[in-house]
Amino acid sequence: MMNVTPVVKQLLIMNIIFFIGSQFVLTADSYFALYYFESPMFKFWQPLTHMFMHGGIMHIAFNMFALYSFGSNLEYIWGGKKFLFFYISCGLGAALIHSLANYYQFHSGLDILIENGYNKIDIINLLSEGKYNLHWQEILIGSDFNNFVQSFLVPAVGASGAIYGLLAAFAFLFPNAVLSLMFIPVPIKAKYFVPVLVLFDLFSGVTGNTLMGGGIAHFAHVGGALFGIIMVWFWKKNQFNDKRWN
Repeated sequence: MMNVTPVVKQLLIMNIIFFIGSQFVLTADSYFALYYFESPMFKFWQPLTHMFMHGGIMHIAFNMFALYSFGSNLEYIWGGKKFLFFYISCGLGAALIHSLANYYQFHSGLDILIENGYNKIDIINLLSEGKYNLHWQEILIGSDFNNFVQSFLVPAVGASGAIYGLLAAFAFLFPNAVLSLMFIPVPIKAKYFVPVLVLFDLFSGVTGNTLMGGGIAHFAHVGGALFGIIMVWFWKKNQFNDKRWN
């Protein structure tokens, strides 16, 4: 495995600094995590800053391991500026897809509640206080209720969207590279592993069924991979000149 490249090293340091800082500043999430854009907690900088925040030691450990493992290879090929542009773009793309999914889930539930006699302004005002009406569960059944409330109240954190972009790019450029990761019992080629991983996230996001537990922004993962594959395909198709980024 190659040595860590300069931009990957800087990203690793920034993520670690943000993580340590958030352990001492308990209000950090309220400023830097990504809240739903119709929530009063949303700030315009959160689509960028959320990718430097993490929910726990295992969360940041897995993401930083993947950043080191795949990012250094891509930065070595592309150069620092192009790699950084790609990484940030995938993170922002993940935030966009995640926010659009939240919009759909929130407004689907909101429309049902309004049809059943609830007032839209009252609903939003209550959620804006971090509260909800338990009687909503009588109308929004099962996952519909959870999706409705969580899409508004629960912020997203983590570099996973950007990491999925790196995975997609790596699989595109090195489809036959054999991956031997700690959570895979047997080696598997990148061209098989990455699509299956993304499809699993898509399935989990649509159905709400997952083997990985709750609290995972599946659509952010899908969004990061989608933006990543589109960008690397576009660059390949147009024979993007690396020298323009130096």
